[in-house]
Amino acid sequence: MTTPTLRVPAPRTPGARTRRTGNAVRRLPLNLAALAVLAVSVFPVYWMVITALKPTTAIQSDTPSFLPLHPTLAHFRTAVHADGFGTFWRNSLTVTLGAVLMSLVVALLAAFAVGRMRWRGRRAFLLLVFTAQMAPWEALLIPMYVIARDTDMLDKLSMLTLVYFMTTLPFTIVTLRGFLAAIPVELEEAAQVDGCTRPQAFRRVTFPLLAPGLLSTSLFGFITAWNEFAFANTLIIKNQDARTLPVWLSSFSNVFGTDWGATMAASSLFMLPVLLVFLVLQNRVTTGMTAGAVKG
Repeated sequence: MTTPTLRVPAPRTPGARTRRTGNAVRRLPLNLAALAVLAVSVFPVYWMVITALKPTTAIQSDTPSFLPLHPTLAHFRTAVHADGFGTFWRNSLTVTLGAVLMSLVVALLAAFAVGRMRWRGRRAFLLLVFTAQMAPWEALLIPMYVIARDTDMLDKLSMLTLVYFMTTLPFTIVTLRGFLAAIPVELEEAAQVDGCTRPQAFRRVTFPLLAPGLLSTSLFGFITAWNEFAFANTLIIKNQDARTLPVWLSSFSNVFGTDWGATMAASSLFMLPVLLVFLVLQNRVTTGMTAGAVKG
């Protein structure tokens, strides 16, 4: 019968404690700078939410209050019961999801052609994609309006969906190409050796590993299309029932001016879908899946 031996932990040396303290001190300015950036970024959102919860008298007061002392949901009720709230919400969701799905499908095919195939003109194609990504989309407002007018596509959600698809496509192609390049081609070759065809190898091996890239790009495309205002305000003129939520947010005004409480409440409701999508996808948007697949 063996006697168990007791392991005494090694004493911590003063040098290690000093190094940890020194590292903490060196990181202190960076941490303070990060907190300052966080405060500057979050404060407008915080002010929007508390303004939506304040009564009208507190909003119009000369003395600002950073906490809603007497919170109320009256402004949220005003926003929800405003004319066309459900219609405009459905319009925004329709054009956003349609643009994101189309851009993912087209960009996935383009990224595979650029990242896995060698063909003449591939570099020129990538250069055009990067150029389109760098171009300011606001410069296309007038050309898009002229095209929509000449093709009888004004005041139609289908035209708005195509425009959002066009604006999100270059970034989606570039991002998916980067994710696809990070996946070793040897995985597909091993699957082909085991009897899979090239499409089957892509569908069974590469596509599951590409899921983080698809989620990341879909999140970006969703945010871009959901928040877009200029094209929606330019291409939807006469048919007010085809407006989207960003345009609808500018309608909270009366004879006394802008109803800031209802505007802030509507803006808070407008922010919820993007926040929910981010909370759902944040744990899945990771690039560590490829390393695990290679080791397996």
